[in-house]
Amino acid sequence: MVDRVSVAPQMLAWARQRSGRTVADLAGRFPKLDDWEAGTRLPTMHQLEDYAQATYTPVGFFFLPEPPDERLPIPDLRTFGDEPVLTPTPDLLDTIYECEHRQDWFRRFAEAEGADTVSLVGSLALDVDARVAASQLRDALGFDLTRRVKFSNWTEALSGLAERAEDAGVLVMISGIVGSNTRRTLNPKEFRGFALVDEIAPVVFVNGADTKAAQIFTLAHELAHVTLGGSAVSRPDLGQLEESSETERWCNQVAAELLVPLGSLQEQYSTDSDLTVELERLAKYYKVSTLVILRRIFDANMISRREFRRAYDREYARIIGLLAEKSPGGNFYNTLPVRVSKKFARVLITDTIEGNTLHREAFRLLGFKKFSAFEELSRRLEVS
Repeated sequence: MVDRVSVAPQMLAWARQRSGRTVADLAGRFPKLDDWEAGTRLPTMHQLEDYAQATYTPVGFFFLPEPPDERLPIPDLRTFGDEPVLTPTPDLLDTIYECEHRQDWFRRFAEAEGADTVSLVGSLALDVDARVAASQLRDALGFDLTRRVKFSNWTEALSGLAERAEDAGVLVMISGIVGSNTRRTLNPKEFRGFALVDEIAPVVFVNGADTKAAQIFTLAHELAHVTLGGSAVSRPDLGQLEESSETERWCNQVAAELLVPLGSLQEQYSTDSDLTVELERLAKYYKVSTLVILRRIFDANMISRREFRRAYDREYARIIGLLAEKSPGGNFYNTLPVRVSKKFARVLITDTIEGNTLHREAFRLLGFKKFSAFEELSRRLEVS
């Protein structure tokens, strides 16, 4: 007789709903799921462990009398227009926890090395005018427009800003998946980025499943959070004209001014040209998305609210369509350092080679299990 595990039916249903899956989604793997949730049949321990893996749920949760109150470990400043903010998914929670583990390691390393605090952290405040704040952030990063327009595309501009931020002491992690699991794609509709602020080891995470042009705005937005000295999960919404959060409004304004200074835009924008043509031209010039350009044109009072809303909805639909067509993938050794922060990867590998960090801990933090991968990554990053 097969031993079955006593699990409350509501916990099985909660785990499924928490993962964003339907009974139909899991029916092929768990044909008796309907019976489990109805309480007419119980799973075996092996089936429960398999179900926990499929729903990204810790096994221990199934033995609780009721679902736990899962909350984000940092302030939730996501904006969704008039939509309610949803309960965080396992993908978002696991991504934050993973970044926190890397941050903890890097903080311990930096403290042991006697590192100074990062001057960017808490260097500004909400009462600083957005233009002034953007100017100071631009100077601190060494990322002015003259430097940026030389990049050939959005990808290079994003990498350039990330490198400048890491040079300034901020660990930048950009990934579109949870850890190294390519089956767990992050959803930009849930969040676009977050900041884990620490005086010695500040971390900025950007959702790499978003468009490259959108990612650079998110990175700038999260860097603005770092200057305020506060952690937060964000979903910058350029189409929302009245932000519910003063902090998000300020970070959006600073990011927009950092990337597309109004003074420059007013000189570049041609009122005689078709708006769609101008959006494409200026997006390529400033290396941002057409949505950022559109918002800045509106901020400069060069189009009406009605024109902005109509154009924004059209552009947003077009960009979402392009995002759906984007093919995932890329060379593992090129993408991994970007996912975990190039600076973090180099420091961790060096510390491991020197014998201060165990290889198994390094493998866990980097997201792989093979020593050959560690050696190849070391070679690619020129760490020896």
